[in-house]
Amino acid sequence: MAPARLATRLVRLAEILPVYASLAWWGLVSPRLSEREPLVVVQAVIRSERGVLLTVRRDLRGWELPGGNARPGESEAQALQREVLEETGLAVEVVCLTGEYVRTGFRPHTARVYACRAIGGTPRPSRETPEVRWFDPDLLPDTLFPWYRKPIADALSTDGAAEVHREHQGLSAVLRGMRIDLRMRASGDAAR
Repeated sequence: MAPARLATRLVRLAEILPVYASLAWWGLVSPRLSEREPLVVVQAVIRSERGVLLTVRRDLRGWELPGGNARPGESEAQALQREVLEETGLAVEVVCLTGEYVRTGFRPHTARVYACRAIGGTPRPSRETPEVRWFDPDLLPDTLFPWYRKPIADALSTDGAAEVHREHQGLSAVLRGMRIDLRMRASGDAAR
């Protein structure tokens, strides 16, 4: 391997260590020490004639759904509309709740996933999400974090009944996430 390529890879590896340390604290320690109530996040499955919109976050690299947390006094729909606009540049209409995913293990939380429709704006990256792209729902990228596949499938095939799903994200989920992250970083976020 050429010295310049080796140096580039070593720099990328050095950049990962503080990110992984921060994520380990956030996922393993913080929920157990400093949070009084379980975390609830809202996420959007945005569909259009171009497909399903996915994002890549700046910290853990891999394709995922846009979304985040509600601020005090904000409804879930308002929070989702704000988060999607901030992360993707799109204004959305929240159509319906398609599922609730209660996750234990690494970073215990409940993800409330909504089907949404784009009603304005143009997809663009943000400080938080440097990659934003439409994907054919039948050809989702290999670098989509695996815990998003069921929520996307549920949102695309919803019959109006949002179900509660219980999932455990143990060591195997963490390792799958790390593999995707490393693959994305090694490819400069070009991995599919």
